[in-house]
Amino acid sequence: MSLRNSICAATALAMATATSAFAETTITIATVNNGDMIRMQGLADEFTASHPDIKLEWVTLEENVLRQRVTQDIAAKGGQFDVMTIGTYEVPIWGAQDWLVSLNDLPAAWDADDILPAIRDGLTVEGELYAAPFYGESSMVMYRKDLMEKAGLEMPEAPTWDQIKDAAAAMTDKDNEVYGICLRGKAGWGENMALLTAMGNSFGARTFDESWTAQYDSEEWATTVNFYVDLLNGYGPPGASTNGFNENLSLFQQGKCGMWIDATVAASFVTNPKDSTVADQVGFALAPDNGLGKRGNWLWAWSLAIPAGSDATEEAKEFITWATSKEYTALVASKEGWANVPPGTRSSLYQNTEYAKVPFAAMTLNSINAADPTDPAVEPVPYTGVQFVAIPEWAGIGTQVGQEISAALAGQQSVEEALEKAQALTTDEMEAAGY
Repeated sequence: MSLRNSICAATALAMATATSAFAETTITIATVNNGDMIRMQGLADEFTASHPDIKLEWVTLEENVLRQRVTQDIAAKGGQFDVMTIGTYEVPIWGAQDWLVSLNDLPAAWDADDILPAIRDGLTVEGELYAAPFYGESSMVMYRKDLMEKAGLEMPEAPTWDQIKDAAAAMTDKDNEVYGICLRGKAGWGENMALLTAMGNSFGARTFDESWTAQYDSEEWATTVNFYVDLLNGYGPPGASTNGFNENLSLFQQGKCGMWIDATVAASFVTNPKDSTVADQVGFALAPDNGLGKRGNWLWAWSLAIPAGSDATEEAKEFITWATSKEYTALVASKEGWANVPPGTRSSLYQNTEYAKVPFAAMTLNSINAADPTDPAVEPVPYTGVQFVAIPEWAGIGTQVGQEISAALAGQQSVEEALEKAQALTTDEMEAAGY
């Protein structure tokens, strides 16, 4: 479909879904302060123009705060929000609890069959779709091609962790505030533990064995975390233990990171010359491995869902249909170019000849396809999830473990002490939960 025809289709979809049957209603949308979500807010006038009876109220929060707020609200059935931005971890757990409204009745034109299977499966419980993906992601290596060339190195398409460490050492120039590697250090199950759990998979680590016994006291976890701490303390920026996605994004855009291993969705921001001083020097590679058959990449989607406590479910569905449609993608492309459309959710996007020209399109899709949440670790495990464990207790466990490892990164305790505490607290939490 041409861009012009897509825009026409967007108008038609808006006309079809707009209706004067709604009384004037305000829907409150809780969302994360990521660039794609902020762009959606900037384009929301397109929705309200065709839905004059629906007003939008935005609550935009940092990732950890968003998770805390929406979790508290939905568990208490507080009804603060009509649309929540939640992830692949929450959707199946909350859907199974009947805390979310099914989206199986979205219009046929929305085209549920177009959603990438790996993304759709993670948002579906017993045949019911409980969230619509706004963008999907894995993780990959983003690197400075100019610094690699200066160091006399070439980045493989599928690097190992040892190659990453060698490149980080070669690119580090602390006198000029250039650091070879930037990684998440900020504590949180969706911050440093997203990176570390996926990284651990590639080192042969697992969170639990087949009997649900915690494994943080294993040799594989010691190897993983020691490698991570040594890598960042040797070649990372100062204060790495407080850096999450947004902090590292800013550092990379300022030219201060030789490499950054993080969400594939960041690619459009590091290659945008409006924001990035190194936009024309960025290359991409798969997340690293150790030759054990698993790469250190994750699988995630930020998605829009409706809590069961909402009293404006039909209006919320109207908004979700608009924000996650193929036509919204075409709208973003018309305003800001194909490189800036929400990635990782629809097959049709990766069949689009214009999008195929985007330098990170193929690597993003390959990274998503390389992650298998049903078989995340080298050894057998009883859980699903690549960078998380799909049980309700994980949010608490992951955050506490993340705090211990962040403290080790900051030099407040040893890696051995951090993992001893991680093992003990995880064992206590799992026993209390009845595992």
